[in-house]
Amino acid sequence: MTRHQGITNNILQLVGQTPLVKLHQITKDFQGEFYAKLEAFNPGHSAKDRIALHIIEDAEKKGIIKKGSTIVETTSGNTGFSLAMISIVKGYKCILAVSDKSSVDKIDMLKSMGAEVHICPAYVAPDDPRSYYSVAKAIHKKTKNSVYINQYFNELNIEAHYRTTGPEIWEQTNGKITHLIAASGTGGTISGSGKYLKEQNPDIKIMGVDAIGSVLKKYHETGVFDKNEISPYKIEGLGKNLIPSATDFDVIDIYEKVSDKEAALTAREIVKGEGIFAGYTSGAVVQAAKQFAAQNYFDKDSVVVLIFPDHGSRYMNKIYSDAWMKAQGFFE
Repeated sequence: MTRHQGITNNILQLVGQTPLVKLHQITKDFQGEFYAKLEAFNPGHSAKDRIALHIIEDAEKKGIIKKGSTIVETTSGNTGFSLAMISIVKGYKCILAVSDKSSVDKIDMLKSMGAEVHICPAYVAPDDPRSYYSVAKAIHKKTKNSVYINQYFNELNIEAHYRTTGPEIWEQTNGKITHLIAASGTGGTISGSGKYLKEQNPDIKIMGVDAIGSVLKKYHETGVFDKNEISPYKIEGLGKNLIPSATDFDVIDIYEKVSDKEAALTAREIVKGEGIFAGYTSGAVVQAAKQFAAQNYFDKDSVVVLIFPDHGSRYMNKIYSDAWMKAQGFFE
């Protein structure tokens, strides 16, 4: 599979078919071969292009979105950017409720793409009227001819990755993949890719990455939504303080939690070791791989694919700022 090298009608035709790159330095002490699926090669620089385009085009086919419609969504930044980009090309208005945990870079990008941005406090309950979930719903309710994308509870989130990301990985590894490691936020990426890959080979291990401060790992293991698991954390687009229905927990074999500090430091290691300018969540995925490797989950025959969700340029004021890293106590 090769990326489109000819002339495209518009930028949206470049969504998908992202490269798979072998990792060398940061995985040199692990058994097996490790590959990064670089979702930053999407035109909106993240995996969220896939779901945003799929959901909008499905709604267009059903007549839910029409000329003059307004797209409304809850986002930590990347989905918002994808929706703003698509809205420009297709001629829709875009209104976004964004967590104040999102980097300044992401928020500035959303505004520069013409989106109307409402910044909401991150550390409130989902049903709090100030939460970005509640704000997005309220905006949708009062905005005529609007459509609420609702990625956390939209089955099309899973379907987008089932149709694209999973098949791409299977083809790129010639069916040799043994493990998939992916961040779990809304759950669409890991659930859709994992479902497709398990249908090809049920022995493939689907390994989820969660954040310390999130409820997903415990819920996967016990079926219990434990509010005591919830605490503030810095990583964006990873973990949750609710249970998204866009996560198919049956597809996922195991979860590993990572810390803000280790994920940030590992992201910086990726840049220095591989020359890949990866985002915060990519650091979390590699950190989880380190922790899985330390528990002997891999052997010499393992073919491990790690999904790198976005680009490091979205975190210049966070993990790639020495001042921010020092302020968090992440530098010794």
